[in-house]
Amino acid sequence: MNAWLQRPHSLAARTTLLFALIACAVIGALGAYFYDSARASMEARADLQLIGRVTHFRRLARSVYTVSELKDRPLLFETMLGAERDVLVFRRPGEPPFIHVNPDDLPVPLALAALTPVDGASLTAASILRTQLDSGVPIHWAAARARSNEDGSVVEVIAAHPMNNEAQMLAAYRDRVLLATLVGMLAATALAFLAIRRGLRPVGSIAARASQISPVSLAVRLDEHGAPAELRSLVRAFNAMLDRLGEGYERLSQFSADLAHEIRTPVGALIGQTQVTLSQPRKPEEYQAVLESNLEELGRLGHIAENILFLAQADHTRLTVEQSAVPLRSELHKIAEYFEGIADEKGMRFDVQADGTLWANPLLCRRAINNLVVNAVRYGAPGSVVRLSGVQQADGTLICVENRGEPIPPAQLGRLFDRFYRGDAARSGLTESSGLGLAIVKAIMGLHKGQADAACPEPGLIRFTLHFPPAPGQQGRRAHGE
Repeated sequence: MNAWLQRPHSLAARTTLLFALIACAVIGALGAYFYDSARASMEARADLQLIGRVTHFRRLARSVYTVSELKDRPLLFETMLGAERDVLVFRRPGEPPFIHVNPDDLPVPLALAALTPVDGASLTAASILRTQLDSGVPIHWAAARARSNEDGSVVEVIAAHPMNNEAQMLAAYRDRVLLATLVGMLAATALAFLAIRRGLRPVGSIAARASQISPVSLAVRLDEHGAPAELRSLVRAFNAMLDRLGEGYERLSQFSADLAHEIRTPVGALIGQTQVTLSQPRKPEEYQAVLESNLEELGRLGHIAENILFLAQADHTRLTVEQSAVPLRSELHKIAEYFEGIADEKGMRFDVQADGTLWANPLLCRRAINNLVVNAVRYGAPGSVVRLSGVQQADGTLICVENRGEPIPPAQLGRLFDRFYRGDAARSGLTESSGLGLAIVKAIMGLHKGQADAACPEPGLIRFTLHFPPAPGQQGRRAHGE
């Protein structure tokens, strides 16, 4: 049964089967309880009748009739027993019975003597002896002693009641209970199946709505308000997944368009220059110039391909980067000295203020900061200052790159780290930017479990911030020290 439930059967069928099993168990348990209650009630009623009968006959033997009168009236006692196959015996101890009503010739159990109360004591349920006939029908025995008012001799009164009628009634009741259990289980199963099918209609509606979603209709969403309370969390999670997929699909489409645009420009330049060069014979110096120009364009293509490959690896694989301690002051000074030449061409200079240690991959960290510095020099105002700062904090290390330039609208700040995005297309056309530098910065920070942010604290001031997590165990030691 457990193996069947684990198979991918219909949810309605599985739930209906489980409900049928539960209904069968509950109805069966109730039937068994009622059957046992009826049996116990019948046995208790038979015991009370038997006790009353023996008590009555003992009073007759003690106060109403003498032994001689009892012997002369056997038919009276048979009539008092009715048409049932009950047993009634009057006898003196050690003598044959002088009244013997026993249609089936049942032997009197020897164990009955131990349960017989003393003279004058009342009979209780504990005085009843229960045995069985060969057919399995229970029989209840009771006995009492009385002193005859004739000569004071002891008379034993023994009565028994075979439970034949009660057994037949219980058998019929048992059959009705089994039939009721079967009918109840079938009715509960049918009603449960109809109720479950009706209850699962929202799932079918959700499936029908989900089947309408395709790459050309990613804006379709499931109806959250019309779904049952139990399915709202699922619908909400599914809609959130669709939002992420839609955003990713849009980014992928934009990325493909931007990539085609970026590659088309250098490829077009290479084809155009090559066609012009081959249109007529050229001097060796002209061929050399064209080859040098083509080499420059090919280098740009190679740089774009390298950056795209790096971003793809950072996005689609779980890269683990080796990290070590990097001195902030010396690292930022090295970067400033490296870009000092291109900064001088625009009359710009660097201001470095840093202290502490950074826990990161040295090469990737340097590449991220290099991209930010290149971006600051490329788009910074001529004659301005590019500030590099770094500080080690309790929750990690903070590196900031600030430069003066044209104000960036708030709507564009959140997109600066998108691939191939350039806020000012006019200025970007005059540079060699491929629009991947800041996207690489974001990917590097993702590999370090850090964060990259861009902000404009004041008009004309652009600040890029890199937040690196602390070294493993460093934050715990700081907290313990505090």
